[in-house]
Amino acid sequence: MSLFLSQSQPLSEQINTLAFVFQFLAAILVAAGMLGVAALIGQKGRKTKEKDIPYECGKDPIGPQNPRFSVKFYMVAMLFILFDIETIFFFAWAISYQDLLSQGIGALFVILFFLFLLGVGFVYEIQKKSLDWTQRG
Repeated sequence: MSLFLSQSQPLSEQINTLAFVFQFLAAILVAAGMLGVAALIGQKGRKTKEKDIPYECGKDPIGPQNPRFSVKFYMVAMLFILFDIETIFFFAWAISYQDLLSQGIGALFVILFFLFLLGVGFVYEIQKKSLDWTQRG
């Protein structure tokens, strides 16, 4: 333990260092103990072809490895990411709203213009039925 502790450190830092070392060692021992106990008393089942196939969400892996998805799936995914990024802007504006108002009314018009463009995009999505998954194509 003298490797971690030196006489030049104050007592509180020495205690913190010792606490960290003991906690690290305890974490290593607990992890190794859990793995060891699981290896010792765990059930060793027979390997069969059915048990070794990949399991994904309760669906048997039957069919092509890379199925083709509709373009609508990708459109909805991109729109989700786009609106998710726009939500980040709303949080930033909400946090700095008081500072923006202190700079003048111009910042409010910038926010309203952004909301207007967002609304135009959303109306366009609804008109093109981009969010309707029930249609084919």
